Amino acid sequence: MTTTTTPAVAAPIAAATASSRQRAGGIAALVGGSASNQVGAAAGAHAFPVIGAVGVVAIRQLTTAAVLVPLVRPRLRALTRAQWGPVLGLVAVFSVMNLSLYLAVDRIGLALAVTLEFLGPLTVALLGSRRRMDLACALLAAAGVVVMTRPGPTTDLLGVALGLTAAAAWACYILLNRSVGQRLPGLEGTAAASLVTALVWLPVAAVWFVLHPPTPSALLLAVTCGVLSSVVPYVADLVALRRVPAQLFGTLSSVSPVWAALAGWLLLGQALEVHEWLGMALILASNSVVSVAGRPGVRRGGGTIGA
Repeated sequence: MTTTTTPAVAAPIAAATASSRQRAGGIAALVGGSASNQVGAAAGAHAFPVIGAVGVVAIRQLTTAAVLVPLVRPRLRALTRAQWGPVLGLVAVFSVMNLSLYLAVDRIGLALAVTLEFLGPLTVALLGSRRRMDLACALLAAAGVVVMTRPGPTTDLLGVALGLTAAAAWACYILLNRSVGQRLPGLEGTAAASLVTALVWLPVAAVWFVLHPPTPSALLLAVTCGVLSSVVPYVADLVALRRVPAQLFGTLSSVSPVWAALAGWLLLGQALEVHEWLGMALILASNSVVSVAGRPGVRRGGGTIGA
């Protein structure tokens, strides 16, 4: 599971002129938002036994739209056909990314699912590169996946596949969001996509909750997930992008799987084995090297709003 492309355009200029105190505030916002994202995911996981991953995703989508749409007020009727294309693409990506991630969390745990999802932005950063360092980073990340998942007869291959599906959806989000940022001003494209996504999920939620009646506590957990995993990190990233250089932003974003591991351990009782920590470390190292090298697209491109 983190910002949009539009604020990032102005981020390098603002970050370059930020004072040390402002930069420290940006770092605190980024790290805090990252932690909030994973705590929210853990809250959502607690609702799985009652409403399942589908129910949690539905409530999260509705919560995100309820906050973002009044703030931005997207003008859907003013959108052209060329603008609707990437917006509808984001609608599909939002749904696939969130649902596949939470289904993966339900099967293989929060830390492993989030780490696998992180391969999405890393892949975008590495695509088209011919540098030996980037090739080495790609091989290091691949080795990390093998070490972390340790393929064998007992491996939850479906859970791993769902995590990789979330990664692919995240990569698509980054590419689509760049197109949206070029065709629509500010956050209008993302807000429009959030609204349409909520409208798509509304009938799904109605049918799902008839078949899986929610309890008040499950609904509260799902709403908490939407706020902590979407709204809070979104605001935090907006603050950080104005105060933190792009390379540092990407590097610090790499801490997300670590927060996921801690949230999974403390809030869900999901302890990791040694090989899982080692695989995670290899993937994080690969991502950090690419971020420091200044490759584009490493930072979380949509997790806050969509993931």
